[in-house]
Amino acid sequence: MTPPFHRPLRTTASLLPVALICAVCSCVPIPDPPQPPATAPPATAPPTTAPPTTTAPRPTTTSTTTTPLAVYQPYAGTAAGVAPVGRTSLGQLRTADGRTRSYRLHVPASLDPSTPAPLLVALHGGLGSSDQFRANSGFDGLAEANRFVVVYPDGIGARADGTGPQTWNGGYCCGPAARQDVDDVGFVRQLLDRIATELPIDPTRTFAAGHSNGGIMAYRLACELSDRIVAVGVQAGSLGVDDCAPLTPVSVIHLHGTDDTNHPIDGGAGTGVAGVTFRPARDAVEALAAANGCDPSSTPGTDPLNPDLTVSTWTPCRDGAAVRLVVVDGATHAWMGRPASSELASGFVGEPYPDLDASRAIWSFLASHPRG
Repeated sequence: MTPPFHRPLRTTASLLPVALICAVCSCVPIPDPPQPPATAPPATAPPTTAPPTTTAPRPTTTSTTTTPLAVYQPYAGTAAGVAPVGRTSLGQLRTADGRTRSYRLHVPASLDPSTPAPLLVALHGGLGSSDQFRANSGFDGLAEANRFVVVYPDGIGARADGTGPQTWNGGYCCGPAARQDVDDVGFVRQLLDRIATELPIDPTRTFAAGHSNGGIMAYRLACELSDRIVAVGVQAGSLGVDDCAPLTPVSVIHLHGTDDTNHPIDGGAGTGVAGVTFRPARDAVEALAAANGCDPSSTPGTDPLNPDLTVSTWTPCRDGAAVRLVVVDGATHAWMGRPASSELASGFVGEPYPDLDASRAIWSFLASHPRG
C-alpha cells in the first residue's frame, strides 16, 4: 500500500386554538298562572297539577380545533460560522480497489484536544470538488464556531487519471463513479479509520452531509455504513440504492427546493447533465423512516419566521433517531444561504435561496442527533 500522503495546506485566519362558539338561545314567554281566589285553601293543601310548560332549549356550543404545527427552529443549538483559523491539510490514501483517493481535512483551532470531537464528512456535488464544496458550504467556519472536525473527500474524476470533474457512486448516480461501480462506501470507511488514528474522534457523533450527487452518496452511507455514520444531512438529493437496510437507525434531514430543476423535488430527468431519472425526495425520507422503524405518520411543522418552509418530521423512531424533510418554496438547486461558487455555477444551478443557511440548518439537526 502506498504510504499516506498528508501535507499542510494553510491556516485560515396552539395548540393554536381556533374556537368558534355559537350560542343560540330561544326563550318562549309563559304567561303567569291565574291567581287563586281569597277563599283558596292554604298553602299547605295538596298542590294542584300545573299545566305542562315549554322549557327553552339550552344554548349550544360548537368548537372547532386544528392540529397544532410543530415549531421548527432551523439553527437551534448552533453558533453562526466565524472566520476559520484552524489547520487545513490535504491527504491521500490507497483504497482496497487500487485507487489513490484524496481528501481535505480541517481541524479548528477551537478544538479541545482532550475531548473526542464530532466529525463531519462533507460530500461535494456532481462535477464539484473538495475545495469547491469547502468554499461553497462554509463548513470550516461552522466547525470553528461549533468545535467539530470536517473532512471533504474527493470523488472520482472523469479523466482517465482520475482528475477532472468529480462524481460519486451513490447507486443510480452519477457519472464515471456509478458507471465504474466505484466503492465509495469503502473509501469513506478507510477515511474514517485514517482520521481516527490522527485525532480523537467521537464515534457517536460521526456524520455525513452532501449536496446533489453528494446527497445521494450520503443516503448510501446511511444505508450501507450505519455502523460508522450516525446521521446524514442532504440538500437536493435522493435515494439511489434499491435496498436500504441500515444495521442501526440513522437520522436524516433532507432540504429540497420547489424550484430545483436539476434534481426536481418530485423526481424526473431534470435539466442537468446527469442523464438520470431522479427519484422523488419524499420517497427517500419515507424509505429511511421505514428502515428506522419510525411512526409512519409525519408531524407537520413550520418556521414562524420563514413561511417558505414546510416541514415534515417522522418520530419517534428506534434508538432515538428522527427523519425530517424541509421543503423550501422557491429554492433552486444551488446550496442554500451561501454565495454562488461562480457566475457560471449560478447559470447552471440557479441563484442560491437566501433565507435558509443549509449548512447551519444541517449541522443543527446532526448535532442534536448523536447515537446512544
